[in-house]
Amino acid sequence: MSYTIEHYPTRWIDVWQLPGGRRATVRPVLPQDAELEQALVRALSPASRYQRFFAPIRELPEGWLQRLTQIDYRRQQAFIVETFVGEQALAVAEARYVVDAGGEECEFAVVVADDWQQLGLARRLMQLLMQSAAEAGLKRMVGDVLATNRAMLSLAQGLGFKAVRHPDGGAQVLRVQRALQFAGASAAAPTAPGLSALPESART
Repeated sequence: MSYTIEHYPTRWIDVWQLPGGRRATVRPVLPQDAELEQALVRALSPASRYQRFFAPIRELPEGWLQRLTQIDYRRQQAFIVETFVGEQALAVAEARYVVDAGGEECEFAVVVADDWQQLGLARRLMQLLMQSAAEAGLKRMVGDVLATNRAMLSLAQGLGFKAVRHPDGGAQVLRVQRALQFAGASAAAPTAPGLSALPESART
């Protein structure tokens, strides 16, 4: 069965100025981003890959890669952050959420390339996900985080998430969760509703 992208949300395309004079473009993921996604994952440190996928992978299996780039934007949201080295595009971060079967909750995931951490990218991507989810009418956002991933837990807490025991009962993974409420933010607003005054944080 061939894949046809529908409802591509062009309104989320933006250019971000980052500390140190770096500049990057954030945009929704397209099917042709498969090579960018794979290169991002391959370039991650083993620790960063494990924090994102909870498995000691070196690269994305083909099935995973398709699921991460062939997006149904009615049920998912996915962003990629890219920059250019000369004329070569380079993915430096990505983030996404998937809506659950009930249609009121979504689960997020975010990863930032090791050389691009500590620039606030994870925080900005999380805010973007939260704004998008709230505007889509979703009521709650959740995410699974390794208990040892203190940086992500701190970021989530700073964004209003609460860490709770994982429903599967394991001690190695925590679930962070937060209620969402659409506050009529402008389509051009760079942050999620009610988050503009939050302190800067970054994922490691």
